[in-house]
Amino acid sequence: MKKAFCGLCALFFAVLLSGCNQLTQYTISEQEVNQALQKRNNYEKDIGVSGLVNAHIVLSDLSSQIGREEPGKVTLSGKANINVSSLFGPQQAEMQLKMKAQPVYNAQEGAIYLQDLEIIDAQVQPEKMASIMKTLTPYLNESLKRYFNEKPAYVLSSDRSKGEALAKKLAKGLEVKPGELVIPFTD
Repeated sequence: MKKAFCGLCALFFAVLLSGCNQLTQYTISEQEVNQALQKRNNYEKDIGVSGLVNAHIVLSDLSSQIGREEPGKVTLSGKANINVSSLFGPQQAEMQLKMKAQPVYNAQEGAIYLQDLEIIDAQVQPEKMASIMKTLTPYLNESLKRYFNEKPAYVLSSDRSKGEALAKKLAKGLEVKPGELVIPFTD
C-alpha cells in the first residue's frame, strides 16, 4: 500500500512539473522550424562578378538541424539551382549546401533570425562547374548571410496557440537545445 501511494505521489509531481514547464517556457520543434522555412523561404538572387560570371540562384528544400552538430547553432541544408552566364556561355548547376547560423530572438518582432550564416560545405553537380561555383561561393555566402539577417526563419503568432501568444508577450531570450528552440519566460 505504501509503495502504491509513493508511486502515485511521484506520478502526480511528474505531471505537475511538466505542466509548470509550459508556464515557464515555450518550445519550438525542429519540425516547426522546417515547416516555417519551407513556407517562408523565397531566396532568389542574381550574384556574380560583373562582366565575367553572373548567376541566378534559387534556394529550395531548406531544412534545419537545431543544436545537433554544434551546440548553440542551427545547421541548415538546402539545394541551390543555379543558371550561370559567363564567357563560356550559359550553363546550369545544382549545389547541395550546408550552412550554420546563430539563432537570435527579436522581441519587438516576436521573430527568430538566423544570424551570421556561413556556408560550411557545398557539393556541385555537374562537377565540371565546381571551379565556377567556387568563385561564386563567397558572393553566395554574403548574399545568404544578408538574407537570413533580414528575413526571420520563424515568427511567433498569437493566433496559433495560447503558448505561442504567451511566448510572444513574455519571452526573455532564446536557448538552443538539440532538436528544439526554447523561449524562456523568466530570466
